[in-house]
Amino acid sequence: MILPSADPSPWGAQIQAVAQRYNHEFSGQPFDLPQEVEEMPIFQDWIAGSLTPRISTPFWESLKPQKRHHCLDIGCGISFLIYPWREWEALFHGHEISAVACQALTSRGPQLNSKLFKGVKQASAHRLEYEAHFFDLVIATGVSCYYPADYWETVLQQVKKILKPGGHFLFDVINPDTPLAESWAILETYLGAEVWLDNLTQWPALVKATGGRIVSHRDYELFRLFKVKWDG
Repeated sequence: MILPSADPSPWGAQIQAVAQRYNHEFSGQPFDLPQEVEEMPIFQDWIAGSLTPRISTPFWESLKPQKRHHCLDIGCGISFLIYPWREWEALFHGHEISAVACQALTSRGPQLNSKLFKGVKQASAHRLEYEAHFFDLVIATGVSCYYPADYWETVLQQVKKILKPGGHFLFDVINPDTPLAESWAILETYLGAEVWLDNLTQWPALVKATGGRIVSHRDYELFRLFKVKWDG
């Protein structure tokens, strides 16, 4: 396996930066930030734990994972320990670049539900080395904002290969026009991972270029969630 720190792709440095940013957070280490950043209201919300629930995208409102369906969560973090996978009875497959998150899931996931937890792979989003047409649903939330459009064109092509015919891809993108976007981008940059505030209009064209189509979308406080499908 090529770990994020050794990724030879053009996006390797950014992948490593994002991995380090989340390793830092998931391991509970404090961040050393400038005073002016720590005085920002968004930082205070983040420290208090009230920011994450506001910006986490409830993808299941667009398409709830179904019983016994194989679902791949790209950039999963520790989502299996947080989201109601046991209630859905869907089979969870994790894909994550943070070694700390992968270790936490590998340790606690089987204890939570060994039948639903199908493991987690430490790899970047553009390296989806899975069986073709295996997954009923692929999810990627809170991930796209860290990488440029050409990276996501590659990810979309990879997702297309591993989805079953008729399957869906749910992914969110940052909406740069929301009141929260700029301050959140500043915070993430100081936490170690630069955020791309790209125009929302690029995404339909990007999806179409891979042969897919956006079935629907939902807007949240920071992100817009797309439901994507490839026909044929």
